[in-house]
Amino acid sequence: MSGAVALPLDVPELSLSLPDSRVRRSILPSGVRVLSEQVAGAASATVGFWVPVGSRDEAADALGSTHFLEHLLFKGTPRRSALDIAVAFDAVGGEHNAVTAKEYTCYYAKVRSRDLGMAVDVLADMVAASTLDPGEFELERGVILEELAMAEDDPADVANERFFEAVLGHHPLGRPIGGNPVTIGNATRDGVAAHYRACYRPSSLVVTAAGGVDHDELVRSVVRALEDAGWDLSADAPPEQRRPADPAELVRGAALSIVERPLEQTHLLVGVPALVADDDRRYALAVLNAVLGGGMSSRLFQEVRERRGLAYAVYSFASSFSDAGLFGLYAATAPQNAAAVGELMLGEFEGLADRGITAEELRRAIGQLSGSSALALEDSDVRMSRLGRAELGNGEFVDLDEQIRRFEGVAAQDVQALAAELVARPRSITAVGVAEPADLDGILEPPSEAARATTPA
Repeated sequence: MSGAVALPLDVPELSLSLPDSRVRRSILPSGVRVLSEQVAGAASATVGFWVPVGSRDEAADALGSTHFLEHLLFKGTPRRSALDIAVAFDAVGGEHNAVTAKEYTCYYAKVRSRDLGMAVDVLADMVAASTLDPGEFELERGVILEELAMAEDDPADVANERFFEAVLGHHPLGRPIGGNPVTIGNATRDGVAAHYRACYRPSSLVVTAAGGVDHDELVRSVVRALEDAGWDLSADAPPEQRRPADPAELVRGAALSIVERPLEQTHLLVGVPALVADDDRRYALAVLNAVLGGGMSSRLFQEVRERRGLAYAVYSFASSFSDAGLFGLYAATAPQNAAAVGELMLGEFEGLADRGITAEELRRAIGQLSGSSALALEDSDVRMSRLGRAELGNGEFVDLDEQIRRFEGVAAQDVQALAAELVARPRSITAVGVAEPADLDGILEPPSEAARATTPA
């Protein structure tokens, strides 16, 4: 197999043969989905339990409850204490953790292949049978408040959170994943428990594993572990439908947002709304990002750091979700240089729209993206995550050869056209540190078409 394969929710069994691995998917009668990628010769395996609920799915008065719940699931079940969970992985040299994102939560572990059954059993117990102990709830409230305080002390984290709010406005994707001290302080065990019961159920669960894994044994382990944890898998139920992919109507939250801090650097973010996750132009966006700020040979790095010495960290990035996305430029620089750096970054962005990219830049960007994609697959974590994102995202599995083919199908004019579209969208600027609004106002609005047409090459 080489290409893209749809993952329809009404097909219970799928099998794909890749050059170095085999991918299989089983949808169980209960709606649980199990996907695996068996890699020849792998001595380790990574397994993840995915639930399609993230910070965007919370009620306005319960922000941070999904992240709060993620913490609590490590705190014990009727069969295991929090220490038992930790010891189970430490005793075999394994790793276990979780991530709460804006559209999903994933609990995962990496172990030797021989210990995969144990990892499945422990993770299933956590996901299906957490006790949400009241005492642990109060202890973890303190831990999360400390985590929020730590993030608030990191100016880059603060800038990123304010930037999402500025670009995405009141859309739920603009919310901070961890909530805030007020919502965490007001959280109740009953509220978080209700969120748990509503979102963690067989029809929403996706289990993915990659590395040294046998699919049939994985399915048996998942079923056995979930039933031991108390889930009833006897009732037939279809898997939960994926999120709609219709682009949302966004209203900019803020044109200019400044968080004043007595810092040595100003952390500056400039960006615009961008593409949803399944937009066909996402491969052109990846090339655009690579050329503009995706590496040491990128335009931003060369112009801002190498030629002018105005920043140590400078880059561009794209974030895409089911119905919204954003594209941003970041730099940390001395306060007196913030406006100049902002103008330079936007100048390079506008230059892509005005004059496009060279054949050499296109070749280099495609090589960078293709090579990094291939190297990433050396890690079973990446393969496991690829399965989960494909299943919960647009329902399409794309192998490496097809991914590279799509990168190679991007033309220079595709990149220029997309850059022109993005540059014309409403801009948001976020600064954390010392910054004067008057200095940044001048770079807020995109230039008119007439002005851009007269920009010297």
